[in-house]
Amino acid sequence: MLSSKFVRTFVYIDSQSKIFVTVIGMVFILVGCTGYAPQMPPPSTLQNKIITDTGQQKKNNQDNNKSDRQLRLIRGYISQEPLLKDRTDHQDNIDSTWLALTKFTPQSLNDLIINPDEVVLQGWLDLTRLYHDRQQYENRLKIEVENWQTLHPHHPAAKKLPTSLKRKVGSVQASTTKIALLLPLSGSTKIFGEAIKQGFFAAQSESLSIPIPDSDHANLDNLDKEEKPIIASELSVTPPLSSPIKVYDTKKQSISSLLIQAQQDGATLVVGPLLKPEVAQLSKIPTTLNILALNQTEKNESHPNICYFSLSPTDEASDAAHHLWQRKMRKPLLIIPRGNFGDRIAKAFIQEWQKIGGGSVLQQRFGSVDELKKAINRGQTKPFNNAMPLSTELQSSRTTESKGAQRGIPATIANNYVDAVYIVAKPEEIILIKSIIDIMNESSAKPALFASSRSNQANINYDNRLEMEGVQFSEIPLIAGSNPSLMKQVAAKYDHDYSLIRLYAMGMDAWVLAQYFDEIRQIPSFQLPGTTGHLSITSDCVINRKLPWLQYCQGKFIPVKNGEGL
Repeated sequence: MLSSKFVRTFVYIDSQSKIFVTVIGMVFILVGCTGYAPQMPPPSTLQNKIITDTGQQKKNNQDNNKSDRQLRLIRGYISQEPLLKDRTDHQDNIDSTWLALTKFTPQSLNDLIINPDEVVLQGWLDLTRLYHDRQQYENRLKIEVENWQTLHPHHPAAKKLPTSLKRKVGSVQASTTKIALLLPLSGSTKIFGEAIKQGFFAAQSESLSIPIPDSDHANLDNLDKEEKPIIASELSVTPPLSSPIKVYDTKKQSISSLLIQAQQDGATLVVGPLLKPEVAQLSKIPTTLNILALNQTEKNESHPNICYFSLSPTDEASDAAHHLWQRKMRKPLLIIPRGNFGDRIAKAFIQEWQKIGGGSVLQQRFGSVDELKKAINRGQTKPFNNAMPLSTELQSSRTTESKGAQRGIPATIANNYVDAVYIVAKPEEIILIKSIIDIMNESSAKPALFASSRSNQANINYDNRLEMEGVQFSEIPLIAGSNPSLMKQVAAKYDHDYSLIRLYAMGMDAWVLAQYFDEIRQIPSFQLPGTTGHLSITSDCVINRKLPWLQYCQGKFIPVKNGEGL
């Protein structure tokens, strides 16, 4: 029999919960229980849960209904905007639209679903998200609102900002940053300095759409789809009269003298120098200037005021290690040039490979193009018959090759010891190397072939591209296709010289990084999509670049997405 306490509790419960408790009561009777079942909560708990769940559902419904009403209201404001004649009415309508938009939370903004043809509404939503993301950084908010206006020149709010937003960005003082750009602008390296300079000034004068950095996480596996690529439709290198940039020729004065001169000229940030020996001097020169160096040394010394940004082939090698690992490759072979350059590539790859959990790595060096051609003509594959284990502490290639004991167990591509080959070579070299690998490896189980951007130049003809079938290679986003219109203009300007195009893109990214220098130093997880790669920062303030990958396919190359290709 049920206790009187249970009956009294039963009677007290509201009618909606009564049905549920009646079922519980019947279960108790059937199993012969005179109290509560141990696994079941007491009726009061059940009642509270039902009320809570019901209340949450009601709240969700109310929130959805509220969002729907807000969205209908905003659509009404947008539809009446073109019909207004008076200037005051236009401003009032824009202010009312903005007020309604700012009532959305960031989460509710992301949950909104609109029609693809609602271009004006999409522009409003982009501006509102930008405001939510950057309102605590007033300088950045000002820059990005101006960039939004540049991207949406015909939007009602681009012509007349909402009054409250205009007051907020209008109260921000102009940036006090004055940049000293240190580049070689005379002598044999002038052509490189000029390319960076032109990219830097094009980015500055075009009022770039500076992408909002992601300080949490970023999907780095789909970099062929840059969400907010840097835009520069004009290639003028003349900065505006108000530009806080002054250029210094590093070939005419020493770096220490230039830093003193730049500080006397009022500079607060230095971008450069470019050449590695000059960058090496920075750590020995006492200065309070913030410096974004455009190269890095073998061992970058950590300084609170220095960051390093470069187009280093060793960065590409480190990135390649991750790319191979993600594609389940575990037995790589490096084919690299003889000498110090090949040593640096090998060291960067093996250090990153071991860091992510890889084992031993094999290496093989090659010499000149003539040597490779002779090997093919003689039907010899001797240059690649014996691959040597690669240790972290690399010795010079001459020493390694002179000591037979250090060769280890002979491992050849022909017997399928390796499952991937990473080749760092020029176009004419990699075509010959691939031919040798194809001759050696007649079995169906061929290793996957990967290459650096060194192998990619615009002058590779169609027949040679066919010979490169299946090879994957890394490349900067600009050349890989992130901004075709910009690439077309820059390619024409530099006669399709990819080396200069990469430096031009580096100048563009250097400008953007200069605008974010404070964030770079203060936010360890700072990330930024750029024209030279997806940029992230190490603890020593070295800017790393993660590159998109492309694959030769029937004489063309196509983007390689995460989990695709080979």
